[in-house]
Amino acid sequence: MNKTLTVSPPKVRRKKRLNTEVLSYNLLMLPGMILLLIFAVLPMVGIVIAFQRFIPAKGIWGSEWVGLENFRLIFNLPDSWTVLRNTLALAVTKMVVGTVVPIFFALILNEIRCAPYKKFAQTAVYMPYFLSWVLLGSIFLSMLRTDGAINSLIKFFGGEPIMFMASNRWAPIIVVVTDCWKNFGYGSIIYLAALSGVNVNLYEAAAIDGANRLKQIWHVTLPAIAPTIVLVATLSLGNVLNAGFDQIYNMYNPLVYDSIDIIDTFVYRIGLVEMQYGLSTAVGLFKSVVSMVLIILSYWLARKWTGYRIF
Repeated sequence: MNKTLTVSPPKVRRKKRLNTEVLSYNLLMLPGMILLLIFAVLPMVGIVIAFQRFIPAKGIWGSEWVGLENFRLIFNLPDSWTVLRNTLALAVTKMVVGTVVPIFFALILNEIRCAPYKKFAQTAVYMPYFLSWVLLGSIFLSMLRTDGAINSLIKFFGGEPIMFMASNRWAPIIVVVTDCWKNFGYGSIIYLAALSGVNVNLYEAAAIDGANRLKQIWHVTLPAIAPTIVLVATLSLGNVLNAGFDQIYNMYNPLVYDSIDIIDTFVYRIGLVEMQYGLSTAVGLFKSVVSMVLIILSYWLARKWTGYRIF
């Protein structure tokens, strides 16, 4: 009896292999998707609290429905506009400083020719990024006390002690400077990667034309990494309402609420301290909606200006 041997066409075999690979990738993603569903999607049911006069004893389904009353109360509170102003001011300032300083540092580091020193400098500036604000906040507050290291140095040179974290003038500056100090080393990684891809022949051509190092940086280096700068700056728009809860919470006090109290700390106080759950949820929902709009806008701008796209 003759047996007929059938061989699958190459296209069929390729399709089966692709289906198997897709199934494998989906299985690898499954644990992450389950965690995302449990901790990010299911808790969104709690959004209804923003439209209720929520009482924990009655639960979500038993609390009184008040519609948009919590949102109207938000915009009638005098503190709300102060908090919104502080959040925008601190977030935008951090974005600008957090973009310019890493670029400047990456350009300086790129000019260093001593490899051991370059590696040491990179490691030294990366380390603060991995330290918690709980630790750093305590260190900075200790240094900024009236009898701390900085005021001791001021008094040594004949100056008067300054109550840094009790001053609405100094507190925002300290918040921005300390945030930049912590993050600029890590933020420079992407710019160092972009600098490594610049064509060396462009520098040689610029040198032949008589350009010194500064002119080479201005006319060759910066234009070469400009798409990366635009992309990073554009994508950071989504964080314009995130001024850094961890940092502010560990460093602020009632004396500087007028200058560094932000949306996240405001929600924490009215929600967990004063137990106004409906109002705090409404504030958080308002922030989330605005952030979502800004994220969509940032990705649209990134796609338009740099061709960046996720899907």
